[in-house]
Amino acid sequence: MNVTSRRVQYTYYSLTLLSTLAASFIWGINTLFLLDAGLSNTAAFAANAFFTLGQVFFEVPTGVVADTRGRRTSYALGAATLLVTTLAYYWLWQIHGPFWAWAVVSAGLGLGFTFFSGATEAWLVDALNATGFTGSLDSVFGRGQAISGVAMLIGSVSGGLIAQATNLGVPYILRAVVLGLTLLVALTYMRDWGFTPRKGLKPMQQVRSVLSSAIENGWRKPPVRWVMLSAPFTVGVSFYVFYAMQPYLLELYGDPEAYGIAGLAAAIIACAQILGGMSVNFIRKFFARRTTILIGAVAFSVLTVALLGIVENFWAAIGFLVIWGLLFSLTSPVRQAYLNGLIRSEERATVLSFDALVGSSGGVVTQPALGRAADVYGYPQSYLISAVFQAGALPFLLAARKQKPDSDIISKQ
Repeated sequence: MNVTSRRVQYTYYSLTLLSTLAASFIWGINTLFLLDAGLSNTAAFAANAFFTLGQVFFEVPTGVVADTRGRRTSYALGAATLLVTTLAYYWLWQIHGPFWAWAVVSAGLGLGFTFFSGATEAWLVDALNATGFTGSLDSVFGRGQAISGVAMLIGSVSGGLIAQATNLGVPYILRAVVLGLTLLVALTYMRDWGFTPRKGLKPMQQVRSVLSSAIENGWRKPPVRWVMLSAPFTVGVSFYVFYAMQPYLLELYGDPEAYGIAGLAAAIIACAQILGGMSVNFIRKFFARRTTILIGAVAFSVLTVALLGIVENFWAAIGFLVIWGLLFSLTSPVRQAYLNGLIRSEERATVLSFDALVGSSGGVVTQPALGRAADVYGYPQSYLISAVFQAGALPFLLAARKQKPDSDIISKQ
């Protein structure tokens, strides 16, 4: 591997570490934070739905920004937006702000993450291609996921313990500080290798040009479309399973103020990410096609979520959460490699952002609906409903498998 390719990977891993660390400070306590601000389960998950709605609304426009103005520019805008909106979230908690304000700021947080979603992955793939990288993308994404897991483990555990020792607002201040450092690293080390910004077109012309190309070379390709259509069923449920686990574990544990236990949920997912990311190279040796891994993981995930709704023991719930997190972590790098093998560089960020949009659309519907189910029926029943919804992804993954695209084949080199 040449020096420039190695630098690209190190920059990607550094940004992954910092951005995940910043985000994860609050992942173990976010639902508790919203409930402490006076919101009900329904309102808390509705606020999360506005976050997801912001992602849906802004995914493609920010993807176009990355494909026209540059991936570095998009990433920097994302870090800056998240810094400002995180501080706004902290302020609303202090004043017990009205729901409409939570909704607006949550949508702003969604905007911040959309600047990241397509740009980061597109930047990495194009920069590696431009610098002569000949290795496996699955491996790079897998290592990135493992690093993300380490950051999530550190951030979620420390966030929960810090909140327990101080108050629920301090982790949000820490998040803002690390986001400032993330912005500085991006501005210093990111370079748009392998990408030339489009010039000569007005902003709206650029949007139409890139979006139409992205639809033609992404959505209209059946192998891409079917995998995208599976995302609302998996992404929407994953949001709810993760965030509802915080109060659900406290309920099973028997202490509503044991915030360190709430952080345990995020820590478990972090450990699963580390193990899953490090296991990608090993797991892929046993399969000939990526869709086989995706279909199997989703099927077992449906079963695991259902079991989370059945068990009434704290430690049993922890065990099933570990399995669910491991299955989720195994699919992410495989899915990324599958899609990137089918997308042209010119529209990569926009198509990936559109994929994130389709996935986030599931969260807009499922989070408030499942939050309402938790208010009316309880957390266990809401998990059973979640399992039924997630099973809807399987027919679309089976349809993608029938297309037999080149990127579905796992190279054994």
